[in-house]
Amino acid sequence: MTSFPVAPKHPHEISQHGQTRVDDYYWMREKHNPETMNHLHAESDYLEEMMQHTQPLQEKLFNEMKARIKENDASVPEKRGEYFYYARHEAEKQYPIFCRKHGTLEAAEEILLDQNQLAEGNSFCSVSGFAVSPDGKKFAYGVDWGGAEEYTLFVKNLTTGKLYPESIEKTLGSAYERMGIEWGNDSQTLFYVLLNDSQRPEKLFRHKLGADPKEDVLLFYEEDEAFFLYFFKTRDDAYIMTFHHATDSREMRFLDADRPEGELKILQPRIDGLEYFAAHHQGKFFIVNNDGAKNSKLSVTPVNSCGKENWTDVIPHRADVLVEMIDTFADFIVVSERKGGVKQLRISAADGVSAVRYVPFLEPSYNVYLEANPQFETNLLRLNYSSLITPVSIIDYHVDTGEWEIKKEEEIPSGYDKSQYVSERIYATAPDGTQVPLSIVYKKDLKKDGNNPVLMYGYGAYGATIDAWFNSNLFSLIDRGFVFGIAHIRGGYDMGRDWYDQGKVMNKKNSFTDFIACAEHLIVEGFTRKEKLSIEGASAGGLLVSACTTMRPDLFKAVVCRVPFTDVVTTMSDPTIPLTTLEYNQWGNPENKEHFDYMLSYSPYDNIRATAYPDMFISTGLNDPRVAFWEPAKFAAKLRETSTNNNLIVFYINYDAGHAGASGRYDSIKEQARYYAFLIDRLDVK
Repeated sequence: MTSFPVAPKHPHEISQHGQTRVDDYYWMREKHNPETMNHLHAESDYLEEMMQHTQPLQEKLFNEMKARIKENDASVPEKRGEYFYYARHEAEKQYPIFCRKHGTLEAAEEILLDQNQLAEGNSFCSVSGFAVSPDGKKFAYGVDWGGAEEYTLFVKNLTTGKLYPESIEKTLGSAYERMGIEWGNDSQTLFYVLLNDSQRPEKLFRHKLGADPKEDVLLFYEEDEAFFLYFFKTRDDAYIMTFHHATDSREMRFLDADRPEGELKILQPRIDGLEYFAAHHQGKFFIVNNDGAKNSKLSVTPVNSCGKENWTDVIPHRADVLVEMIDTFADFIVVSERKGGVKQLRISAADGVSAVRYVPFLEPSYNVYLEANPQFETNLLRLNYSSLITPVSIIDYHVDTGEWEIKKEEEIPSGYDKSQYVSERIYATAPDGTQVPLSIVYKKDLKKDGNNPVLMYGYGAYGATIDAWFNSNLFSLIDRGFVFGIAHIRGGYDMGRDWYDQGKVMNKKNSFTDFIACAEHLIVEGFTRKEKLSIEGASAGGLLVSACTTMRPDLFKAVVCRVPFTDVVTTMSDPTIPLTTLEYNQWGNPENKEHFDYMLSYSPYDNIRATAYPDMFISTGLNDPRVAFWEPAKFAAKLRETSTNNNLIVFYINYDAGHAGASGRYDSIKEQARYYAFLIDRLDVK
């Protein structure tokens, strides 16, 4: 057996609160150090050698996954102004082509941007922003060619097809909550946010088309390092809204989009613990907020007197319903809620009180969200709906009649029969007695004899919920006998605000023990056994599965640990790293000794001990700005050094990408095929 690459040790002492930790691999932070790159390339060579025997399987998996996607395809057109906008894919091309048609879908196609041409000569290409001016004659967009989520802003003249001379680097992209570039209503003024050296979005600028960007006006500088600055335009095109986001506090400001030279006005000054989000509607702001309402409520206030003291409750607080989001339209408003762990959509008249009804969903576990819905005056609500066994469907819900009109259902060209699969929502009992939901899917003829391979996925952070959504790639596992499960653990908003609070800072270990309880439940129920049990997580979910692995290495056979946050204490002690200052209220601040001790007690990198570990596939993107490559690199090196068995630990580095991995649709499938080949091989699935 080929020996794994042994990383050199250069002891580095870190002293905090009277304790000194020695990090032998701290030097890996030095990206431009030849020793770092030599080690990473040695890791890549080792990965290729150890996975060489799975190459035929990887190719087979890739072809299966590719056969499930309609290669020549197009999105459902959306009407904005006088045009219908859509994106389409062509076979064998990695990226979409963004198009529009004037007036009618029978009109001639106009190509706004062919991302395949934009990507030529680059291994990575991400397009962000996508903002057409109100007059329909200019098109602004951002491009990231490295995966670091730093976008260069360009503006295209849609009449001449030429780019305007100016470009602006290091701008915020829509990778951040889909807020990136916006136009004033004069079609001459652009708004954008710049990132600082730590990649915190902090400065909002106003730019006049054709002017030198050096002359752009700074509208707002977010000086508080605990806040990220985002912005967006209201659906009715009335206001440019800033959104100042900290872990447990929010603030919003607004500017009249008809008067882009104007000044921002504050909606409600930030208060520690006050979280709110506002949508404009005919001279009023509807505001989702947690003022005296743990699960949030809906309030309304006039634009000209919008401080908190003027808010009037529309939907009061309910202990069993979490209010998540508000969307306003001319004749109705939509409130996204969560009850019993699943999403529900509340529709009412424009007052938010009368004619209340809920969109009906027939499956017990599903994923649904609103599409862009750019039209303010409409009677249609466009939804994206799927479940573990229902392919993604684009739905036009007729608000006035309740009709459910399927505009498009994801086509599986290689064939798919929903009736051959079973989807369930079951519950595991955590050590403290909490019932933890678990969504699972498997083939109908599966026997609960303890011999089935399992892949369990989880996240459990930031209040993010991982709903039961359709992923055609998964059927390369399910059709081979796998049970796939999503553990809805604490740390998300699944069961309300308490569910989130019970999985962060000094309660973070609940996320891990919930996940372990779900794994043990699948064993008890006869779905699997330890030798057939695998887990997967990415980013904060990578923290989840790596922490569970260091806590219970005996429980799992194989682990896929993607872009994992593993070195919790050291990273959170460095405010120069992106996200650190924003996330003190998520993980804790190591300057606080109580936080330090608690974080140290679960930080995966700090809790590696001499014991037998599962087979592990660890991955990173070299340009990742969210979880730096050195965290998983150090984690892999220390695991191998310490492990008492010979189980396989491999480390995959995408040298051309960031946090989200490969940008091209075929390259992304190839990465997925590699993960799945590892699982099938290590779980000895025939």
